[in-house]
Amino acid sequence: MADQTSKETRKKLIALGDKIVNDIERSENPNIEIPIRALSNVVFDKKANQLTLGNKTSKRYYFNVAHSKKFMQTMMVASFCKSLLDNSIHASIRDMYYNLKRTLPDSDENTIDEQSESDPLIVDIEVALDILREQLHLTTDRKGIVAGNVIIQDRGDSIDWSKLGSGGWSIPSTVEEIDIKKVDADFVLVVEKNAGFERLHEDKFWQKHKSILIGTGGQPSRGTRLLIQRLHDEFKLPVYVFCDADAYGVYIYSVIKSGSISLAHVSDRISTPSAKFIGLTISDVFEYDLKKATIKAKDVDIKRAKEMLEYEWFKKNPRWQKELNLMVEKGIKAEIEALSHRGLKFMSEEYLPDKLKKKNFLD
Repeated sequence: MADQTSKETRKKLIALGDKIVNDIERSENPNIEIPIRALSNVVFDKKANQLTLGNKTSKRYYFNVAHSKKFMQTMMVASFCKSLLDNSIHASIRDMYYNLKRTLPDSDENTIDEQSESDPLIVDIEVALDILREQLHLTTDRKGIVAGNVIIQDRGDSIDWSKLGSGGWSIPSTVEEIDIKKVDADFVLVVEKNAGFERLHEDKFWQKHKSILIGTGGQPSRGTRLLIQRLHDEFKLPVYVFCDADAYGVYIYSVIKSGSISLAHVSDRISTPSAKFIGLTISDVFEYDLKKATIKAKDVDIKRAKEMLEYEWFKKNPRWQKELNLMVEKGIKAEIEALSHRGLKFMSEEYLPDKLKKKNFLD
């Protein structure tokens, strides 16, 4: 799988180079066509239940004073990525920045001054060639942990997620290169908080309920989102997302389910439209007697909840409208750790099993 993906990615990079050469040979102004990533070009695909980019594009020309430096930088990044693929190695986006940063001969001009210049160029290549950054062999810091009855093959090593002690398996950014060999689970439970993951992992929730437990540590990384999607698509596992009862927790669920504006160009490859929200909700605060464990919502929380009431994928859902309006009306929020108010094992032994039994999910 990884070898075939690398071949296809390399082919696309070569085609980009060939296109520039052909422009030059025809005495045309060399250019790269790039889909526009602005909010004005982001649309919600109702059928797919995902955010996606529209059809608007722009061209970056070599013979254009406003474009020439960025054109040069874009081609440098593309060339660097082809070199990674040619040599079957990976590099961090920070490595790439330092590797490409240099002063042009007979000048005081740098190829790249700050990493804030090179990072967006990676996304430009992603959208222009319709590939993932990870397929370019560019990596970022690991974020996210997982435990469950799963065996994978990762760069020649066989890894059993059920036998990694208290730490779990650390999710890399290059998840598409991993071969998932064996899965023995009925569903995937995605947990926003590391503390929540630790509680459920220590209580052996994934063993007792035959599930795969994933901790995102806040906003999920691209690698974590891709892993969630792969487990759903390849093994037909339902995905349940467990987040705080606040606008930020709901947004994390929204990103896993439908994608985000900033990554609309890859939503179809890293989001899971069928994911369901298992909690925590403001309604749960009252149903499970957690009123004394709530936190007063800040103005920014209320503002965010009001904004999300207008999101197209929440706007026409009565249950989501109810929950978001409750956040605004009650002026409270609650963390998943608030369940510890009812006992340290209440989360794993009562709350989640009750939700699963009743299929009490928000879609």
